[in-house]
Order: sequence, then C-alpha cells, then structure tokens
Amino acid sequence: MASRRGAFICGALLALAACGRSNGEDADLQMAARRGGDSAPQRSRPEAARPEQRAAAAPDQPRVADTLVVYKTAACGCCKAWIEHMEQNGFVVAAHDESLVELNRRKGSAGVGSDLLSCHTALVGGYVVEGHVPADLVKRMLRERPQITGLAVPGMPIGSPGMGGTPKQKYDVIAFRRAGAREVYDSR
Repeated sequence: MASRRGAFICGALLALAACGRSNGEDADLQMAARRGGDSAPQRSRPEAARPEQRAAAAPDQPRVADTLVVYKTAACGCCKAWIEHMEQNGFVVAAHDESLVELNRRKGSAGVGSDLLSCHTALVGGYVVEGHVPADLVKRMLRERPQITGLAVPGMPIGSPGMGGTPKQKYDVIAFRRAGAREVYDSR
C-alpha cells in the first residue's frame, strides 16, 4: 500500500512538473482555512496580466460573482487551457505561478489529499477546486453551497476541460471533505 501511494505521489509530481493576491482572494483563503486548514496559503507572484482575457467572457455567459484564484506552475499548458475554459464560462480569473514546492504546500494546506492531486489548484467562494473540473459543476457547487471542502478531478483525464484529446476518458468529479470523506459529485 505504501509503495502504491508513493508511486501515485511521484507520478502526480511528474505530471505537475510537466505541466500577490487580489482583494477577493483573501476571503477565499480565510474560508478554506476555516474548513480545516492548518494555515492560510502564502502569497505568490501573479502571472503576467492578461486583462483582455480576464474581461472577455462569452456574451451569453453571465459573470460569476466570485473571482476564481488559480495556482499553477508557469510551464503548465493545460492549466492555461483550463483557465480559458473558466473565463469563457463567465469566471473572472486571477492566476498565480508558483514553484512545484509552493504549489504542493498550498494543496496540502487547502485539504487536497494525495489521491485527488492534479496540476492546478483554485479557490473560489470559500471552496477548493482541484484539477480539470468543468465550469458548470463549479457553478453548481457555488449555487448549491454543499458542506464540502471542494471538488476535484484527480489526474489529468483526456477530454476534460483544458486537456483536450481523443478518445475522451470517462472521469468522476469528486466532492471531498478535509476529514477524508469523498463522494462522486458527477461523472463525465
């Protein structure tokens, strides 16, 4: 069991390797910490400003009130593609590049277990979003306000938002709690 867990963590770290806060972020960090975090995540340097992309949601998509704060490594192309997916679906995004060590520390502080790891972590409305979670499910979570820490799509499934590729893999979106409880929130 220990070797399987170590192999998973090693694989997740390899995937992550390949692949300033805004005012609205403070509330998300405090909410995530209240949901059982040991400490609030540390500040990071924001990604180069892209105001034209952040402001340009699809005209038929209403704006989401909460800013989606995304933490990723600078080299991760699928993270950038997922951010574009979220922006196209009405989210205002503040993206921050971090070292792999900082990113993993942030994931742990946010309550993301090793079985849920993906390449980026986001905070929105007091919830954690780990990996390639579809925008409609993040909106559903924000609307329904379930008693969970957040949603995760473990790994990097082909065909999930930001990943592209064919054939599309089936994957589960997992609702998780800091205490370890997990349940399937939706399947795609």
